[in-house]
Amino acid sequence: MSSGRNGPGLRSDFMPATRTAVAALAVALVALVALVAASCASNNSRARTSDTSMRVATGEPFPVDRCAANRAAGTVVYRSGFGFAASASIVDVLVAEQKGYFANLCLDVEIVASDAAANYAPVADNTAQFASAGSFNDVIGYRHAHPDAGLVVLAVEGQTSIDSLVVKEGAATTLSDLRGTTIGVKGSLPASVRAMLAKAGLREGTDFDITVLDGHDPELHIADPGIVGFPVFQSTEPGQLDRAGIEYIEFDPADDAIPGTFGIIYTNASFLDEHPTAAQDFMRATMLGLADAVADPSAASMIALDFIANSGNAGGLSADTEAFRWQTESGLVVESTPRDGALGLPVLERLEDEVRTYAGIGLYDGDTPDISDAVDADVLAGIYGSDRQVIWPSE
Repeated sequence: MSSGRNGPGLRSDFMPATRTAVAALAVALVALVALVAASCASNNSRARTSDTSMRVATGEPFPVDRCAANRAAGTVVYRSGFGFAASASIVDVLVAEQKGYFANLCLDVEIVASDAAANYAPVADNTAQFASAGSFNDVIGYRHAHPDAGLVVLAVEGQTSIDSLVVKEGAATTLSDLRGTTIGVKGSLPASVRAMLAKAGLREGTDFDITVLDGHDPELHIADPGIVGFPVFQSTEPGQLDRAGIEYIEFDPADDAIPGTFGIIYTNASFLDEHPTAAQDFMRATMLGLADAVADPSAASMIALDFIANSGNAGGLSADTEAFRWQTESGLVVESTPRDGALGLPVLERLEDEVRTYAGIGLYDGDTPDISDAVDADVLAGIYGSDRQVIWPSE
């Protein structure tokens, strides 16, 4: 196999007041501040998560008041992004469910096998409370088209692109060699691949063409004489080509410092505000599931296979595909997590770089979106201890 990743305050005229007047003013200000604080505490339900009676501590019983608050949230619906595949933002939820982590935190979770593109509307209208998305860019794209959606990203598990470009062996050694060629696509070029090509001075329709491919078989695609190559998920098609003994060259956007993400879990602002403990504890259980899945990729992929089999396996997923998928993605998750960071914890600067880069190639109508209310990193920050381990109560 050849899998080379190439490219590589007061007005100035204020008159002094008497001491009595100043004191009265101070009292009034204190009263006003207290009133505002009380109003904020009553209207912003997230503030209740800091109550001592609600605080989760490692090795201590799960707080009774917090348990009651979580049960009051009712059934929490999570929609996966690609069936029950052993993929980031999916397999971790499956592991958490299989190991009883949600139940341990008094959460009633319903897991629905879905597709990422079908998840935005149900979460936006709170029919579902959590879902998986393929990338942060995908969520921002939906928010850009639907400004009132209120989607909030809570976890970014893969902080690098999951897409790459596979080219036939011998057809190119650098990206510039792709000038004048045709690239096959399954719909359109992934944003990270498009940005990688643009950085190399290659623009679609001017420097290269695209053609839509039939089906999803990489063995057939790589044999197509009309194309030089095609975009892939690093955790899917390369494994199929490897098992078939087919050689290829792989261009990874990360090697050209193109930002990207995968394995996104998001919710809606309404649920987050109304049920802050349930939202945080769903993520607490899921991040513990992620830690388990990263520590033992083989066991995690087997858990996913159990869910796949029990759901009828309409997608025809196999032990080989899921083992390769999660072995690859878990490695990327670990490698792309900042050394001083925790699994899944969003890094705002990286996300800003991602949307800025993609706006530069024409996404979001060429405007760089304001993502300040599109991410809430405090939710995950609050579940990790200083050792970057999930804070987990006693059984």
